[in-house]
Amino acid sequence: MAVFSSLVVGGDGSTTKGGNSLGIASGVDRSAFLTRRRSADFLLIGGQTARTEPYHRTPVPVVISSRSMISALADNRLAHWWNLSPTAALAKGIKQFGPNVLVESGPTIINELIENKVLDGIYLSVTSVVGGEYPIDIEKLLANFQEVKREEIDGTTFIKAKTLK
Repeated sequence: MAVFSSLVVGGDGSTTKGGNSLGIASGVDRSAFLTRRRSADFLLIGGQTARTEPYHRTPVPVVISSRSMISALADNRLAHWWNLSPTAALAKGIKQFGPNVLVESGPTIINELIENKVLDGIYLSVTSVVGGEYPIDIEKLLANFQEVKREEIDGTTFIKAKTLK
């Protein structure tokens, strides 16, 4: 079983620019992101991510943990809207779809999964974009993990870190 989060941030920790993550993503990040998601049993996101990011077509089921049951993804037959906490949605998704999970949500859900000790690691991409919205403290986030690998490709730093056990 592996539950990893995937998050792209700008160089200043911005998690969005222009309302979604596409404004801070780089070409190499997008390529790595799409490769990771094809190997997951399912994706876990929150309602805000579902409303602002392009999840209308996914290669695997996508579970949306949201108190608002207004489905922004009615056209995605692989979308499952569950009025459950992220931790409960994760557990239900593992039972229904399998143990290899890619969490493609924002920091709020990632932090909840860290607090509940159900996140095995994170794929963090840091691009050169600055001036976006909702910045996070990158080092504070990484303090929850043991860094495994850090490499730079075409101006994007890729960090794969595992949870401290």
